[in-house]
Amino acid sequence: MSQTTYRDELNEAQYEAVTATEGPVLVIAGAGSGKTRTLVYRVAHLIDKDIDPESILLLTFTRKSAQEMLWRAGRIISDSCSRVTGGTFHSVANMLLRRYGGHLGFGSSFTIIDRGDAEGIINLLKSSLDLGGKRKQFPSKRAVINMISGAVNKARPLEDLIFEEYNHLAEFTDDILLLQKHYHSFKVDHGLMDYDDLLVNWKRLMIEVIEAREEISNRYRYIMVDEYQDTNLIQAEIVRLAAYRHDNVMVVGDDSQSIYSFRGADFYNIMRFPDSFPGTRIIKLEENYRSTQPILSLTNDIISKAAEKYTKKLYTRVPGDLKPALYGGRDERSEADFVLKRIEELRNEGAQLNEIAVLFRSGFHSFKLELELTSRSIKFEKRGGLKLTESSHMKDVLAVLRLLVNPIDNLSWNRLLLSIDKVGPRTAQKITATISAGDDPFLALNSYPAGRTWKRGFDELVRLFHDLRKAEPRPGLLCEIVLKWYQPVFERLYADDYPKRQKDLDQLKTIIVSYDDLQSFIDDTTLDPPESDLNAYSSDLDTLVLSTIHSAKGLEWDAVFVIGLADGRFPHSSAFPGEQWEEERRLLYVAATRARKHLFLTYPRELMSPDRRFKRVGMSPFIAELEPGGYEVVRLVAGDAAAAYGSGYNAKSGRARPLLRNKEKKAVLDDFSKGCRVNHPFFGIGTVQKKNPPRSLDVVFDRHGMKTLHLDYAKLTIVDG
Repeated sequence: MSQTTYRDELNEAQYEAVTATEGPVLVIAGAGSGKTRTLVYRVAHLIDKDIDPESILLLTFTRKSAQEMLWRAGRIISDSCSRVTGGTFHSVANMLLRRYGGHLGFGSSFTIIDRGDAEGIINLLKSSLDLGGKRKQFPSKRAVINMISGAVNKARPLEDLIFEEYNHLAEFTDDILLLQKHYHSFKVDHGLMDYDDLLVNWKRLMIEVIEAREEISNRYRYIMVDEYQDTNLIQAEIVRLAAYRHDNVMVVGDDSQSIYSFRGADFYNIMRFPDSFPGTRIIKLEENYRSTQPILSLTNDIISKAAEKYTKKLYTRVPGDLKPALYGGRDERSEADFVLKRIEELRNEGAQLNEIAVLFRSGFHSFKLELELTSRSIKFEKRGGLKLTESSHMKDVLAVLRLLVNPIDNLSWNRLLLSIDKVGPRTAQKITATISAGDDPFLALNSYPAGRTWKRGFDELVRLFHDLRKAEPRPGLLCEIVLKWYQPVFERLYADDYPKRQKDLDQLKTIIVSYDDLQSFIDDTTLDPPESDLNAYSSDLDTLVLSTIHSAKGLEWDAVFVIGLADGRFPHSSAFPGEQWEEERRLLYVAATRARKHLFLTYPRELMSPDRRFKRVGMSPFIAELEPGGYEVVRLVAGDAAAAYGSGYNAKSGRARPLLRNKEKKAVLDDFSKGCRVNHPFFGIGTVQKKNPPRSLDVVFDRHGMKTLHLDYAKLTIVDG
């Protein structure tokens, strides 16, 4: 493709980034500004310049994004893009460590474990070290792994991390440090690596093995990194080491969308990049192709208050002049009612439910809305859930396959032995210890004297491995043998819901047949696990999306509701001015930039406190500091009824229209019907149960129960029906 054509396909800033091929380049890509397009065309441009595709390294945070970019680049230039190395940090680390791992003292047959496996090891170690037990306050396996992993990703001593972030668990510091030591030894002894080990060992390889560093840096002379704001300290150092021979590095990211510090991401990596790579060329992508200008003006205002940032101002040519709407409901139910009424209006105007999303900071913030959606039979999906290979029944099957490539994987042995009827934790550990002591674990398994009560299940496991080891090593065939053995075990272990889980086993069979070797399948299911059919995102046009903001990053919808924007809830009550406060601000920015045409910001003005009392709250300080001209406030009826239904907000004009009460009209009994919803200045929202002529009503209030009210004295307002 000619350079003239590149100019036709890219805006000025994108073209500058695509053609800046030598030296360090930092691309600050605002939300919706075409960063993926920029990376795709840069790959094509490099190959167009006769640069060897095998000298290009593209690092992303999901395998899918790398595959998509290289596929798109291939359509522009040639199929030679298939020779570009593209993938996640962890997948590239896996590839290099299997090639160079001998320099660090481990072979190429190590097994990669996921978070669930790591927690299982911690459980085993807690038991063998006699930690916890009756001391129920001892940290959970999840908390321990979070601490150990956090120390690695944040490059801090575990002891410091405990005292700074888990001070309430400081009394267990010595025990946690002991667990960390044994956890590391367990992995080394059994040929295991967790996600953190892949990065740590890649960095070690580059520092300790000069030969490997030279080969890697000389091979990958053009390095690109997507979503650089999400890298941790180890990943940033890996990039620095890999590029030390040439400094031809382009990193693309948006400091305003750095929201993953809980995973170890370091906001300052992108801020420090020009210092790490002197002479860095900074290019800003500011033209947005997603949202209307009123939405962008609001998001620009949100991030303009950030303490540290690369200053940028998003603009667009997308038509549309609807201002974002701000609604303060009396409580969470009122907030939910408002959201549902607005969704109803959008649908009446032709919007599909799957083009509407409700976003929130934490999963429990949508509880009231979920209840209302269910009661009104509106389909919705809540984003999140287990990956396919994270479910317990899938781990059972994978344990068998993992042992075929790494027979010293004691974690998998222990899991399989526990699946045998009548075998408990102590027996499983005893058998595992015997197996691991032998030169050939499978031979040791054959020779182990089974107990009378569990001999049948044990013998079936022995036969399984006998059949697997003599079979053709095709992954699909091996899987069929495993599933034939596993089916009765599966139905016994998950008797309550195995028909529902069966779909996952069926899906596994369709996935594994596409692999030529078992090791590649095992690696992929750990590094980039597929979605379970039970958790896969729906393509149904009539399904509303509910999602945490973290899960929504990278996605977009025509209409977005950001709920729960109350003081103490967003930002979280534990956030204080500083790094965490600023990340919460960026979280709101990410949420607001998901919207294409309609953006609604809502908050309850009354929340239940931990002592189950209702307290008044204000709007989020991030909203309070915005310029008031950047949004329209949705006005409510007098008495703060649930929402300005129907006529309160016009989706086409973006204008709020106040609902007025006729002050001259005196309420009469005929104004009310049984079942209608009413609002009282003191008792709040209630439902009419009975009319008592001539001028009384029995009303059941949501928080105050049954009250009999006289219309001459009760200032009731009908809020629906």
